[in-house]
Amino acid sequence: MARRQAPLDNGAIAERLDAFAVLLDLAGSERYTARAYRRAAETIRETRAPVADLVRAGRVQDLRGIGPGIAKRLRELVETGRIAELDALEQSVNPELVGLGRLLGIGPQRMVEIGNALGVRSVDDFREAARAGRLRAIAGIGPKTERRVLERLEGPTRRERRGLLLNRARALVEGIAESLGGEPAGDPRRWADSCRDLAVVVASDRPQEVLRSFEELAAVVAVVEREPRRAVGVTVEGVPIELVVAEPESFGRALLRATGTKAYVDALGPLPAAADEAGVYEALGLPWCPPELREEPFRGRPPALVELGDVRGDLHCHTTWSDGRASVLEMATAARDLGYEYVAICDHTRNVRVVPGLDADDLRRQADEIAEANEQLAPFRVLRGTEVDIRRDGSLDLPDDVLEELDWVQLSLHAGQREAAEPLTRKVAEAMRHPAVRCLSHPRGRIINHRPPNALDLEAVFEVALETGVALETNGLPDRLDLSGPEVRLAVEAGVPIVASTDAHSVRGLGNMRLAVATARRGWATAADVVNTRPLAEILSS
Repeated sequence: MARRQAPLDNGAIAERLDAFAVLLDLAGSERYTARAYRRAAETIRETRAPVADLVRAGRVQDLRGIGPGIAKRLRELVETGRIAELDALEQSVNPELVGLGRLLGIGPQRMVEIGNALGVRSVDDFREAARAGRLRAIAGIGPKTERRVLERLEGPTRRERRGLLLNRARALVEGIAESLGGEPAGDPRRWADSCRDLAVVVASDRPQEVLRSFEELAAVVAVVEREPRRAVGVTVEGVPIELVVAEPESFGRALLRATGTKAYVDALGPLPAAADEAGVYEALGLPWCPPELREEPFRGRPPALVELGDVRGDLHCHTTWSDGRASVLEMATAARDLGYEYVAICDHTRNVRVVPGLDADDLRRQADEIAEANEQLAPFRVLRGTEVDIRRDGSLDLPDDVLEELDWVQLSLHAGQREAAEPLTRKVAEAMRHPAVRCLSHPRGRIINHRPPNALDLEAVFEVALETGVALETNGLPDRLDLSGPEVRLAVEAGVPIVASTDAHSVRGLGNMRLAVATARRGWATAADVVNTRPLAEILSS
């Protein structure tokens, strides 16, 4: 299948390196090699200068993590639009079958073995062989496995699978939508924290042209379902993406249907045709509903939700003093360039242990660096802060005299996430009552797809927050988003203030503010509910 070549901006170059890393993994290459390409892709995404220009000028190795081998492939990509080794890997590894296999729950190497044994290289050929009963001839495939594969082939996109993190899901559907001239839909458009249903909706009178363009995209390695105005493609990682090609006059109806949950859409009743969503809501006699709120049936008027443009600063960032990748000045300059008034540097303390942490002396030395940054960037303000750890006994990991010097104190619990509700809540509540504390970071401690939320009693925590004035964070790290949207809503209804922050460990990480704000919006938060929509003077005086 021919692949369309995207313009070589930094995002497109990073995408090709990511694809190279995936195929190196599938080919059984050394783990560190694939990791090097992933890190290079991340560096390229963070780089503001056009990387193609750096390649042409022979300066690309000035970037962190770009060695001679990767530089050589970047030069080939910039000069020819392709990487020969990547093309060869695509032929030998067969990402089309690998993507299908992952969708069906079959590992990459096993799927390639099955494809070779059957003599097939495409989804259609594999489906035909399976329907003809040829799977039974493959060693290790018995009647039960054959039945399971056939069932999944007939309805593969409905199989239970782990959701995709929001940042990856958004990047995937946004890239496809931009290529096809459509709009992202499904879980990513509602900013769901874990995305299983990914969709793109396109308005066109020429559906076959759009479907053909979809099949040619580099991100789509296989098409597993085809209809006159619909298709389901699969990435090499087995992620299905639905494409809907709507008639222009009914685009709004198709987009609304592809965005809301089934419960939300069904409760609206029959949807009228309209060219945009506003027309659908108007015909229904309903006010516009933001995508983030289209989870449960709702026909009322939503509040004026907080917007990204309302945010005046980021109150949770890390630097090279702990486990960050940028200096105080680099993080502060990037925050200023985003239009913020302030940023809080909140590096870890020693009790975290798994990453470098700061003690009292370290924080006072860091104060000198922060003062220098403030002198260079005024009137922008860098706040002295900390992400102070809660110890096992509920005390804080810094002495009181240092905490009193700081502009912003984030409170965090890293160890003991599996503790029972009563001792865990008691420990957190005691720490929240310290007079220097301003915010409780990622309260539930979850890592999406890896660690469930802890047993913290949120109602009890809300009571302490109202008593002390301590805010609760919704953390913008893609694998946290903690508090979650429903938990933010509980906090807002209780009158507890919210901080939408990034927990950024790099300049690029500051961009996760859009995830934090979207999560706050999913919790029905307005600008008045979010602390960091307030001006600097109010942050310092409260």
